[in-house]
Amino acid sequence: MAKFEIYNDKRGEFRFRLKAGNGQNILASEGYKSKSACTNGIESVRKNSQDDKRFDRLESKGSTYFNLKASNGQVIGTSQKYSSSSGSENGVESVKKNAPIAEIDDLT
Repeated sequence: MAKFEIYNDKRGEFRFRLKAGNGQNILASEGYKSKSACTNGIESVRKNSQDDKRFDRLESKGSTYFNLKASNGQVIGTSQKYSSSSGSENGVESVKKNAPIAEIDDLT
């Protein structure tokens, strides 16, 4: 089963990552100062992941990746790097499929 994991980073900020049912990370957030802001970020992923226009497909040094953006243009999640655009598109589809149904696992 897919899940969002909430955790603290080295700076003490709250972050989340979306993991597919196989345990693979498919989306990671930036740091948040509060857990409630982090939880709001998860809800924003659930909502915005259903709109394909919210995904920015990007390339960097021979790799592809994507950002998921909120309606205000703010990045709410970034994928891992993929070696091909088809791999990146599979990642987008995985976020679309898993985000709405993923449970929240609070590791803090």
